[in-house]
Amino acid sequence: MKNKNFTTTIKVNASAEEALKKINEVKKWWAKKVRGKSEKLHDKFTVDFGTTWVDFEISELIPNKKVVWKVVDCNLEWIENKKEWNGTDVVFEISEKKNQTQIDFTHVGLIPSCECYEDCETGWTGHVCNSLVQFINEGKGMPE
Repeated sequence: MKNKNFTTTIKVNASAEEALKKINEVKKWWAKKVRGKSEKLHDKFTVDFGTTWVDFEISELIPNKKVVWKVVDCNLEWIENKKEWNGTDVVFEISEKKNQTQIDFTHVGLIPSCECYEDCETGWTGHVCNSLVQFINEGKGMPE
């Protein structure tokens, strides 16, 4: 297995501007419990699943093109290395293509040798490819 960051690509029926806005509405597609703000550069927010949580800072924001969430702290309760995501980046790159918007999602640092890779790959695939797509296209996601 290669040492490659987890990545997936989705296409949605929305403008790049609308897609970026909805990506940053985290509690409507990823987790119901989100504290803080996730709209502007340097905003800080926490995704909370109880004993498992992740603190993010928006470290890069290019309107209608890209948003990067830097993991500044975490507690991944179900694995031995509970801080495994610390210092990783969750990246959404957005481009308009033929009446659709393409979103290239990459979790930089989430590689096959990570303890949580298999579980996190399944989780991200469900959240991004299903819930986020549904939220952008239909206005209703499936947050945990």
